[in-house]
Amino acid sequence: MTSDRIFERLARTVAILGGIVLLGITVLTCTSIIGRSLIGVGLGPIKGDFELVEAGVGFAVCAFLPWCQFQRGHAAVDLFTNMLSARINRWINLIAETLMALAIFVMTWKLWDGMASKLQYGDTTFILEMPTWWPYAACFSALVLACVVAIYLVIVRAVELLTGKTNTNLGSGAVH
Repeated sequence: MTSDRIFERLARTVAILGGIVLLGITVLTCTSIIGRSLIGVGLGPIKGDFELVEAGVGFAVCAFLPWCQFQRGHAAVDLFTNMLSARINRWINLIAETLMALAIFVMTWKLWDGMASKLQYGDTTFILEMPTWWPYAACFSALVLACVVAIYLVIVRAVELLTGKTNTNLGSGAVH
């Protein structure tokens, strides 16, 4: 199996996990809303539903980032760059990939700082009293994978620049 396929599978697996979490959040939210509307018959909302939604959505966003990065799914304005040479575009791709990797590293670092703070002070959520570092840890694990994918893609773009050949095994970006 090529390294492209390994990184693609890792990113896809985490994105699928994020999708499963979003599906669970959707079911949780619908169930809680139905429970609220049936208070008169003895039902009610799910205790701490908004705390679980906050944690789940945060993880889902982080879980989708490696896949988005791998597929080159971030917003790009290529109106001007289409007129440039392939070599200049390879430079632009390398610079953009490097800047995105730096942004992902900063997000991961700051998330680590936040998680360490929550763990140190023993913060918990208000209703469920769930330790707040748990969702931070889940998000951190997804962002670590995003860092690994970002490093790999910077290397791929550097190789493309040096060889003059585009890696056709990777995502080509969004369809316009």
